[in-house]
Amino acid sequence: MTVSRHAVIALSFACSFIAKETFAQSTTQELERKVDQIFAAYDKPTSPGCALGVVRDGELIYKRGYGMANLELGVPITPQSVFYMASVSKHFTAASIVLAAEQGYLSLDDDVRKYIPELPFYGSTITLRHMLHHTSGLREIGALLFLVGRNLDVDVHPTAELLDLISRQKALNYPPGDEFWYSNTNYLLLGMVIQRATGRALSQFAEENIFKPLGMNHTRFYDDRHTVVPGRVPAYEPRTGGGFLLDWSTNYDRVGAGGLMSSVEDMVQWDRNFYQNKLGKGTLLEELQRPAVLNNGNLFQYGLGLWMTTYRGQPVVGHGGALFGYRTDLLHFPQQKFSVICLCNLGTADAEHLSQQVAEIYLDSQLRVQHAAPSTIDDAHNFVGLYRDPESHSVVDVSKVDGDVVAWGTHFRPEAGGRFVAEQEDANIVFESQSGGMRMTNAVSGNPPHTFEKFQRISLSTEELAEYVGDYKSSEFEAVHRLAVKDTNL
Repeated sequence: MTVSRHAVIALSFACSFIAKETFAQSTTQELERKVDQIFAAYDKPTSPGCALGVVRDGELIYKRGYGMANLELGVPITPQSVFYMASVSKHFTAASIVLAAEQGYLSLDDDVRKYIPELPFYGSTITLRHMLHHTSGLREIGALLFLVGRNLDVDVHPTAELLDLISRQKALNYPPGDEFWYSNTNYLLLGMVIQRATGRALSQFAEENIFKPLGMNHTRFYDDRHTVVPGRVPAYEPRTGGGFLLDWSTNYDRVGAGGLMSSVEDMVQWDRNFYQNKLGKGTLLEELQRPAVLNNGNLFQYGLGLWMTTYRGQPVVGHGGALFGYRTDLLHFPQQKFSVICLCNLGTADAEHLSQQVAEIYLDSQLRVQHAAPSTIDDAHNFVGLYRDPESHSVVDVSKVDGDVVAWGTHFRPEAGGRFVAEQEDANIVFESQSGGMRMTNAVSGNPPHTFEKFQRISLSTEELAEYVGDYKSSEFEAVHRLAVKDTNL
């Protein structure tokens, strides 16, 4: 039997093609196996967990659900499960503001008091752009609610009540444009601006201008606590002694700073638009990624509801979210056109860190190798403790996790000389031992550095505590705080 030369060539080509396909399939399966190992702790029928989406060039190359969407009903998490997105919502609010500006309803450089005249004039104009960049100086609404004794888990928060509380504040944290200071107040008010400028609620405006055009059919702003949300996932926290407790609320239905509900599969549609914009007049992506410019001319790498930083040497764009037991993260690597979407319903899950670990598996050869300084790792335990800013009196708890220092929920990897750099390389902290004790200086790209002093909690006698007993009244909160001694505590 004679075999033609052409047949031999064709057979060789076919064998080569099959071998390459087999190798590619094997490589893909190995990557997916490594990803599954990262989420193994959640991948069980007795635990809440996460939904994951890995996107390359706009295509969803891996999607999985790990753990349970509902422990009571035994429903597993899937890529279609709908999560409360928390602060990932912010760049959707920002996108709505930009699109409203394109349609002539407003300008990003408008005075916010044009739309919300209830706000007092603080001596300098606060623009919508200041608020989008978190450079307005407005006080954090979460802190204000805490100080008036309101509970996010239980209480209903009417818009008028929140606006009244914000408007009673007699001062800003700093002049507009001087600093970056993350404040949910900014985006809560921006949600109100959309309604007053366009005559449509943020939920309706976003539905018409973002969600519907992109086919995000299971995404919405949750602005009515009576709304039935198909596929909604409740959130949990660990119970002391084992098991889990519910940690979510249907009562909190304020939108702008949060309030978005979405799924992994819907967020893929948003990711595709990130690289090829279909919305508005074409300026949306440029505006969202425009960094803040402070009054001193420094650039701060926070755009409009988006962080723009680097991770292991590569530019990244994204945002995370945390409220109740929800933990969410959206991480883009623009140069690689690669993204990770991680949505979790467990308060102890670190969605940002999980996203980064997944990215390391797929982009390993393209990411800069991290070299930790051994002496700094060894000294890390000396830095653990409580630190206080002597100016603002804010307190940060510094801990150590696997050689990293963790502060403000962010992992800082060790370098030399007591210096630690944030995983996304937009911030660093430096520890210095001085005669007065340990000091920590936190520098965030573009912002003035802040110095914190380490302190120890002290115990006071009942007699000493009694000096603080009494009623404390604040006109800004229209509230009275009564301090009393109970057992050995104030």
